[in-house]
Amino acid sequence: MGSRHALQLTWGAEALSNGGAKFRLWAPALETLTLLAVPSGKTQPMQKVGDGWFELTTDLVGIGESYLFQLPNGMRVPDPAARCQRRDVHGPSRLIDPRAFEWRCTEWRGRPWEEAVVYELHPGTFTPEGTFSGIESKLDTLAALGVTIVELMPVAQFGGSRGWGYDGVLLYAPHVVYGGPEPLKHLIDAAHERGLMVFLDVVYNHFGPDGNYLHSYAPQFFNPARHTPWGVAIAYDRAPVRKFFIENALYWLEEYRFDGLRLDAIDQIRDDGDPSLVAEIAATVRARITDRHVHLTTEDDRNITSLHARDNGVVTRCSGEWNDDFHHAAHVIATGESDGYYEDYVETPIAKMARCLAEGYIYQGEPSPFRHGALRGEPSAELPPTAFVDCIQNHDQIGNRAFGERLSMLAAPDAVEALTAVLLLSPHIPMLFMGEEWAETHPFCFFTDFHGDLGRQVREGRRNEFKRWSAFADPKNREHIPDPNALSTFEASRLDWSEIQTSPHRERLAYVKRLLRLRTEHIVPLLAGLGEHAGRVLASDDLGFGVAWSHKDGGNIEMFAALTGDAWILPAAIREAAARQTNVIFETHAGAAAGMEAGTLPPWSVVVSLGGP
Repeated sequence: MGSRHALQLTWGAEALSNGGAKFRLWAPALETLTLLAVPSGKTQPMQKVGDGWFELTTDLVGIGESYLFQLPNGMRVPDPAARCQRRDVHGPSRLIDPRAFEWRCTEWRGRPWEEAVVYELHPGTFTPEGTFSGIESKLDTLAALGVTIVELMPVAQFGGSRGWGYDGVLLYAPHVVYGGPEPLKHLIDAAHERGLMVFLDVVYNHFGPDGNYLHSYAPQFFNPARHTPWGVAIAYDRAPVRKFFIENALYWLEEYRFDGLRLDAIDQIRDDGDPSLVAEIAATVRARITDRHVHLTTEDDRNITSLHARDNGVVTRCSGEWNDDFHHAAHVIATGESDGYYEDYVETPIAKMARCLAEGYIYQGEPSPFRHGALRGEPSAELPPTAFVDCIQNHDQIGNRAFGERLSMLAAPDAVEALTAVLLLSPHIPMLFMGEEWAETHPFCFFTDFHGDLGRQVREGRRNEFKRWSAFADPKNREHIPDPNALSTFEASRLDWSEIQTSPHRERLAYVKRLLRLRTEHIVPLLAGLGEHAGRVLASDDLGFGVAWSHKDGGNIEMFAALTGDAWILPAAIREAAARQTNVIFETHAGAAAGMEAGTLPPWSVVVSLGGP
């Protein structure tokens, strides 16, 4: 019999071994609270136990049955920490016993961070089924590709039946439209059987606008003195609120056996606590889970380093940071776009990418033109290359375009292939977005399932986001931006798996597989030996760059790239490095490495070698 996992939570309902259950809700604005069984309509008053908490141990609700909390004014609300919903976010929660699931892959201990190759996907558009079971049917394909982490965009239940997941309101309940709790556990178990880690994207900086009832009984959950891009900020300084999020992280890692979490937009978690919420989550995870590899990654616009510092090479908080600097520089190189945040990367983008590869961030305290000259970032060279998660496409950077175009639809194939080689063979941690491996042509749009006034606000707000982009300065042009709430917008974003069978998609897939095989064979074994200040820029100009990373045991990884449509006449420093090459592991063009000794690299070409000091 497989192992069973259940985390005892401060919030929510806990199935007891005697057949009853214990229900808890923090409702400091209320004097009374009632548990309502559905559909029987039977009720039972809950006991006020202090500090705003209500509690009840009862057999009124059986395993698999549904319940609501009834407020004194007659309003009925779901459990904010429900493990499962019966249907939507406005209806009853369902009592489940997490110990009922029998795990098969009980000896799984995860994989070290140096082996990480991330594959980000959206559960609803990754397969025609749009379910956890649909993802499971593709695990063998992903394992054969060479990725090691399947990262799910948020799955916590949100309003409606389609959306990106960043509008979640019931943060402990896997969305029923994807299959709910048991199919998600089955997916994770099946991934582990194939040697794949599974990460979950979690959102702790806000709740969605549809189905959040916390204001009705716990307005103290929020801090009206602070605002975020999504509304009133969360009061992380209150103990019950803090527990809600810390336990949520533990819940996914322990009860579902996820191998890691991606913490969304932590720069919007405005928390004055010491330690900060994110630091406390990391410390708690490190202290509790010691029998397997568990990883935390962050998205943070500030370009800070404190959460990713190592102690003699050991991760003590977070393993990696999503590095927008790399993406933005790569995108400007490939497309020449300069609107929006790309404004910060238009000047010397190739030199900026070289600095990024060598030192981590591009902006390390310099003024940002896009931010009206505000200083951004901290020095980052003291972090190892593996502290940075790089991509040339992800859900944000594709989906936050007006029409959701992928890079393969915006840039020349040679440019995309060269940047893909840089991405997958650098010692940073690489990430692919679903379909990128075969140059998927379908867009990935922003989509939601809101109606009425909320639907109108979301549609208009989405279109107005593009006012600063020159192509949409005219309001009439913004009217052509797809309606996020239209079913057609969602359906257009599904992957077309049949493309793999046709050219040039078949060849692109083979190319990505080759790069990942080379990474596994040659780059990954060296990563643990690349510590602080490992990288250095050999030379860079408007046509190309050379970057080297020094291994603690001696030797280098060296990458040379010509990233325009012109051949790169090599600077002297690059010629000298080329002369020392002893083991070329990759070249985009046959003979490119040999040509370096003659002083040139072909347009859109990359050479990677392993050599001496």
